[in-house]
Amino acid sequence: MNKLLWFPRVVYKLYFLVVFTSYLVLVYPIFYWATAKESRYKMAFNQLNNWSRFVVFFTGIIVKKEGVKNLPKNCHFILCSNHASYLDIIIMYRVLSDYFVMMGKGEIKDWPLFHRFFTTGMNILVDRKSNIASHRAFEEAKRQLDKGHNVVIFPEGGIPDFHTPKMKGFKNGAFKLAIEKQVPIIPLTFQTNWKLLEGARSLGGHARPGISKIIIHPPIETKGMTMADLTELRTKTRSVIAAPLKQFYT
Repeated sequence: MNKLLWFPRVVYKLYFLVVFTSYLVLVYPIFYWATAKESRYKMAFNQLNNWSRFVVFFTGIIVKKEGVKNLPKNCHFILCSNHASYLDIIIMYRVLSDYFVMMGKGEIKDWPLFHRFFTTGMNILVDRKSNIASHRAFEEAKRQLDKGHNVVIFPEGGIPDFHTPKMKGFKNGAFKLAIEKQVPIIPLTFQTNWKLLEGARSLGGHARPGISKIIIHPPIETKGMTMADLTELRTKTRSVIAAPLKQFYT
């Protein structure tokens, strides 16, 4: 069966790449201008929203969200999600309509076009190979929370090279940040993105149109927590995110 699916999956991935880049190329001058000054970041964010709509529409992806009411209205937060697909970043802009800042791995700086949104200060790059750079990213995330901006973090630190949505271990950064700033964590599960555009480095891996099912879980409060609670907070968050995925584990 996998051999029969190899060709249509490759064709879909190539088509997805064309759609992904075409909008960015067409409006890149606007993106470039909007990311040149912090006062225009929200304009750039709106363009990212439009880009996200464009990609999901023309690649045949339908976004279905469960638990939207769990997103706090009266406070800022850290959203933690699993990361099993390149779709996750794109569809995050369909999850949160209000301005947010995303933390991304250092390799994004090498991505053509898209790197602009992480190398100008609009979002935050995390170079985990450098303790100094990681500390700077952590401090910038604190500043963004102080400004009232929500922060999105993928605690796995990257996409696992699996053919299932089974998660890697979570890194401590998101939970240290949440405790230090006493803000809630919103766990989020991308339940089906791995089926639509698999993150594993396999040209014939899962790739097709379909439904992106997103589960937004109730907030995990951190008020009153100290760093002694970090491990428990990390474990609880990971368990909540993993629960809807375990049926797909192999």
